[in-house]
Amino acid sequence: MSEFEELVDAHYQALFRFGMSLARDAATASDLVQETFCIWAAKGDQLRDRSKAKTWLFTTLHREFLNLRRRASRFSDEPLDEAAAEAVTAPQDDADRQMDGQRALELLGALDETYRAPLALFYLQQHSYKDIAEILDVPIGTVMSRLSRGKEMLRRKMMVEPSSAPKNILQIQNGGSIQHHG
Repeated sequence: MSEFEELVDAHYQALFRFGMSLARDAATASDLVQETFCIWAAKGDQLRDRSKAKTWLFTTLHREFLNLRRRASRFSDEPLDEAAAEAVTAPQDDADRQMDGQRALELLGALDETYRAPLALFYLQQHSYKDIAEILDVPIGTVMSRLSRGKEMLRRKMMVEPSSAPKNILQIQNGGSIQHHG
Protein backbone atom coordinates (compact mmCIF):
# COMPACT_ATOMS: atom_id res chain seq x y z
CA MET A 1 0.00 0.00 0.00
CA SER A 2 1.37 3.43 -0.93
CA GLU A 3 1.89 6.27 1.54
CA PHE A 4 -1.02 8.14 -0.07
CA GLU A 5 -3.38 5.16 0.32
CA GLU A 6 -2.34 4.77 3.96
CA LEU A 7 -3.02 8.47 4.54
CA VAL A 8 -6.48 8.20 2.97
CA ASP A 9 -7.30 5.07 4.99
CA ALA A 10 -6.13 6.68 8.22
CA HIS A 11 -7.91 10.04 7.87
CA TYR A 12 -10.81 9.81 5.42
CA GLN A 13 -13.58 9.16 7.96
CA ALA A 14 -12.42 11.84 10.40
CA LEU A 15 -12.09 14.38 7.58
CA PHE A 16 -15.55 13.45 6.29
CA ARG A 17 -17.10 13.93 9.75
CA PHE A 18 -15.36 17.31 10.05
CA GLY A 19 -16.59 18.24 6.58
CA MET A 20 -20.12 17.22 7.60
CA SER A 21 -19.94 19.37 10.72
CA LEU A 22 -18.94 22.34 8.59
CA ALA A 23 -20.99 21.90 5.41
CA ARG A 24 -24.00 20.04 6.87
CA ASP A 25 -24.31 18.17 3.58
CA ALA A 26 -22.87 14.74 2.72
CA ALA A 27 -22.17 15.57 -0.93
CA THR A 28 -20.36 18.80 -0.04
CA ALA A 29 -18.42 17.03 2.72
CA SER A 30 -17.34 14.34 0.25
CA ASP A 31 -16.27 17.02 -2.23
CA LEU A 32 -14.27 18.81 0.47
CA VAL A 33 -12.49 15.60 1.48
CA GLN A 34 -11.75 14.71 -2.15
CA GLU A 35 -10.39 18.20 -2.83
CA THR A 36 -8.27 17.98 0.32
CA PHE A 37 -6.66 14.74 -0.85
CA CYS A 38 -6.18 16.17 -4.37
CA ILE A 39 -4.31 19.10 -2.86
CA TRP A 40 -2.25 16.66 -0.76
CA ALA A 41 -1.38 14.70 -3.92
CA ALA A 42 -0.18 17.90 -5.56
CA LYS A 43 1.53 19.60 -2.59
CA GLY A 44 1.94 17.05 0.21
CA ASP A 45 5.56 16.37 -0.65
CA GLN A 46 6.32 19.94 0.48
CA LEU A 47 5.48 19.01 4.08
CA ARG A 48 8.80 18.43 5.84
CA ASP A 49 7.45 16.89 9.05
CA ARG A 50 5.20 13.95 8.09
CA SER A 51 3.88 13.76 11.66
CA LYS A 52 1.99 16.99 10.87
CA ALA A 53 0.06 15.42 7.96
CA LYS A 54 -3.18 15.08 9.95
CA THR A 55 -3.14 18.72 11.00
CA TRP A 56 -2.25 19.75 7.44
CA LEU A 57 -5.21 17.78 6.06
CA PHE A 58 -7.69 19.28 8.53
CA THR A 59 -6.32 22.78 7.89
CA THR A 60 -6.63 22.30 4.15
CA LEU A 61 -10.20 20.99 4.44
CA HIS A 62 -11.19 23.97 6.60
CA ARG A 63 -9.63 26.42 4.12
CA GLU A 64 -11.42 24.71 1.23
CA PHE A 65 -14.69 25.02 3.14
CA LEU A 66 -14.07 28.73 3.71
CA ASN A 67 -13.24 29.19 0.02
CA LEU A 68 -16.42 27.33 -0.96
CA ARG A 69 -18.47 29.48 1.38
CA ARG A 70 -16.93 32.68 0.01
CA ARG A 71 -17.78 31.62 -3.54
CA ALA A 72 -21.35 30.69 -2.70
CA SER A 73 -23.92 33.44 -3.09
CA ARG A 74 -25.40 32.48 0.27
CA PHE A 75 -24.71 29.89 2.92
CA SER A 76 -27.31 27.19 3.58
CA ASP A 77 -28.54 27.09 7.16
CA GLU A 78 -30.31 23.76 6.79
CA PRO A 79 -29.96 21.58 9.90
CA LEU A 80 -28.32 18.17 9.78
CA ASP A 81 -30.79 15.59 8.59
CA GLU A 82 -31.26 12.30 10.44
CA ALA A 83 -28.98 10.33 8.12
CA ALA A 84 -26.18 12.88 8.49
CA ALA A 85 -26.51 12.86 12.28
CA GLU A 86 -26.20 9.06 12.26
CA ALA A 87 -23.08 9.30 10.08
CA VAL A 88 -21.28 11.39 12.71
CA THR A 89 -22.75 9.70 15.80
CA ALA A 90 -20.86 6.85 17.37
CA PRO A 91 -23.16 3.93 18.29
CA GLN A 92 -24.04 3.83 22.00
CA ASP A 93 -25.83 1.22 24.07
CA ASP A 94 -27.88 3.58 26.21
CA ALA A 95 -30.89 4.81 24.19
CA ASP A 96 -31.31 7.97 26.29
CA ARG A 97 -27.68 8.96 25.80
CA GLN A 98 -27.91 8.22 22.09
CA MET A 99 -31.00 10.41 21.69
CA ASP A 100 -29.28 13.15 23.69
CA GLY A 101 -26.16 12.78 21.54
CA GLN A 102 -28.19 13.05 18.35
CA ARG A 103 -29.89 16.16 19.71
CA ALA A 104 -26.49 17.66 20.57
CA LEU A 105 -25.31 17.00 16.99
CA GLU A 106 -28.45 18.65 15.62
CA LEU A 107 -27.82 21.68 17.82
CA LEU A 108 -24.13 21.70 16.86
CA GLY A 109 -25.18 21.81 13.22
CA ALA A 110 -27.34 24.85 13.96
CA LEU A 111 -24.47 26.84 15.51
CA ASP A 112 -22.57 29.46 13.55
CA GLU A 113 -19.44 28.04 11.88
CA THR A 114 -17.28 30.21 14.19
CA TYR A 115 -18.26 27.95 17.11
CA ARG A 116 -19.20 24.77 15.22
CA ALA A 117 -15.72 24.20 13.73
CA PRO A 118 -13.70 24.30 16.98
CA LEU A 119 -16.32 22.22 18.83
CA ALA A 120 -16.34 19.58 16.08
CA LEU A 121 -12.53 19.46 15.95
CA PHE A 122 -12.21 19.18 19.73
CA TYR A 123 -15.05 16.84 20.64
CA LEU A 124 -15.64 14.83 17.47
CA GLN A 125 -12.06 14.64 16.19
CA GLN A 126 -10.13 14.93 19.51
CA HIS A 127 -7.70 17.59 18.27
CA SER A 128 -5.65 19.58 20.78
CA TYR A 129 -6.11 23.33 21.25
CA LYS A 130 -2.80 23.84 19.44
CA ASP A 131 -3.90 21.74 16.46
CA ILE A 132 -7.26 23.53 16.29
CA ALA A 133 -5.49 26.90 16.36
CA GLU A 134 -3.31 25.79 13.43
CA ILE A 135 -6.23 24.32 11.48
CA LEU A 136 -8.45 27.39 11.90
CA ASP A 137 -5.51 29.83 11.72
CA VAL A 138 -6.47 31.62 14.95
CA PRO A 139 -4.66 32.09 18.30
CA ILE A 140 -5.04 29.40 20.99
CA GLY A 141 -6.85 31.91 23.24
CA THR A 142 -9.45 32.39 20.52
CA VAL A 143 -9.89 28.61 20.27
CA MET A 144 -10.43 28.36 24.02
CA SER A 145 -12.95 31.22 24.10
CA ARG A 146 -14.86 29.84 21.09
CA LEU A 147 -14.99 26.40 22.70
CA SER A 148 -16.24 27.90 25.94
CA ARG A 149 -18.86 30.07 24.26
CA GLY A 150 -19.93 27.29 21.92
CA LYS A 151 -20.37 24.84 24.81
CA GLU A 152 -22.45 27.42 26.66
CA MET A 153 -24.62 27.99 23.58
CA LEU A 154 -25.19 24.23 23.24
CA ARG A 155 -25.92 23.90 26.97
CA ARG A 156 -28.55 26.67 26.79
CA LYS A 157 -30.19 25.15 23.72
CA MET A 158 -30.31 21.72 25.39
CA MET A 159 -32.02 23.21 28.44
CA VAL A 160 -34.63 25.04 26.33
CA GLU A 161 -36.07 21.67 25.33
CA PRO A 162 -36.14 19.56 28.52
CA SER A 163 -37.46 16.57 26.59
CA SER A 164 -33.98 16.19 25.05
CA ALA A 165 -32.26 16.15 28.47
CA PRO A 166 -31.40 12.77 30.02
CA LYS A 167 -34.15 11.48 32.29
CA ASN A 168 -31.93 10.79 35.30
CA ILE A 169 -30.12 14.12 35.54
CA LEU A 170 -29.96 16.26 38.67
CA GLN A 171 -30.35 19.90 37.85
CA ILE A 172 -29.55 22.83 40.13
CA GLN A 173 -32.15 25.56 39.87
CA ASN A 174 -31.37 29.28 40.21
CA GLY A 175 -32.52 29.32 43.82
CA GLY A 176 -29.94 26.68 44.76
CA SER A 177 -32.43 23.85 45.19
CA ILE A 178 -31.79 20.52 43.50
CA GLN A 179 -34.46 19.06 41.33
CA HIS A 180 -34.48 15.51 39.93
CA HIS A 181 -35.83 15.08 36.42
CA GLY A 182 -37.05 11.67 35.39
